[in-house]
Amino acid sequence: MNNYSGDCHAFVEYLQIEKNASPYTIKYYKNDLETFFSFMEREGIGNLQNIDYRAVRLFLTELYNNKLSRRSVSRKISSLRSFYKFLEREDKVLTNPFKQVTLPKTSNPIPGFLFTEELEKLFEANDLEDPIGQRNQAILETLYATGMRISECEGLLIGDIDFAIGTMLVKGKGKKERYVPFGRFAEVALETYINGGREHLVKKANTNTQSVFLNARGRPLTSRGIRLILNKMVDNTALTVHVHPHKLRHTFATHMLNEGADLRTVQELLGHENLSSTQIYTHVTKDHLRNVYMNSHPRANDS
Repeated sequence: MNNYSGDCHAFVEYLQIEKNASPYTIKYYKNDLETFFSFMEREGIGNLQNIDYRAVRLFLTELYNNKLSRRSVSRKISSLRSFYKFLEREDKVLTNPFKQVTLPKTSNPIPGFLFTEELEKLFEANDLEDPIGQRNQAILETLYATGMRISECEGLLIGDIDFAIGTMLVKGKGKKERYVPFGRFAEVALETYINGGREHLVKKANTNTQSVFLNARGRPLTSRGIRLILNKMVDNTALTVHVHPHKLRHTFATHMLNEGADLRTVQELLGHENLSSTQIYTHVTKDHLRNVYMNSHPRANDS
């Protein structure tokens, strides 16, 4: 690639082996590093030791001139700061020029979620006598019951579901695993599908599979396939909202907090490494908290 390629390769190995980073995360780290190295080469800086705070400021200026969002700039700074921490640990550099750089403030959009009435319409949209309808209902109930990511739903295996104690083994980001409980509605939907519709679907494929959710040809569903299924469910209802797997994850978190679950529990159920990732959902619940307060506090109003 360039004079920096050896250090970049060592950093990627560190992410894979020591940090258990996902291929998705590594891809973004590599893209951020390549953007930075390309800029430094254009500036005639071919050595890591010659990159100082001034060079970093020039790099940031170019990012803003290229109309990158604050969120994208913030991610690149974080990637490069981590890269230099690794280089310091390996005694490749003496200082980290990104230490002095402050992350640009980003606006955290409030995550969208579904109201109970909207969910009910989705749950009523499937024909539970049909194998595909049973599968779709099981997907919907699983996503809402557990708050799992679409990639985690795609990777769910039959052996990951323990009906005896009502938990699923969810394989999350960075190869991290967690156990997530599920309730009666999800249990019934999954048992109906696994013992009925899934048996019908799996016969259509020449090879057996342990994946829970299968397409119409009996092969494992992809993330894209799950998105298409959710879109079709919406088309079968009178809903005008856009429903995607992450919105069901947002809905799970929001409803849990609204019903009194503590933030740490929701963090663990979602598989968030940092509590700050979960705290965004507290913004969604503020209206709910205010309504509870106004209806409950003796001196909240005159009535």
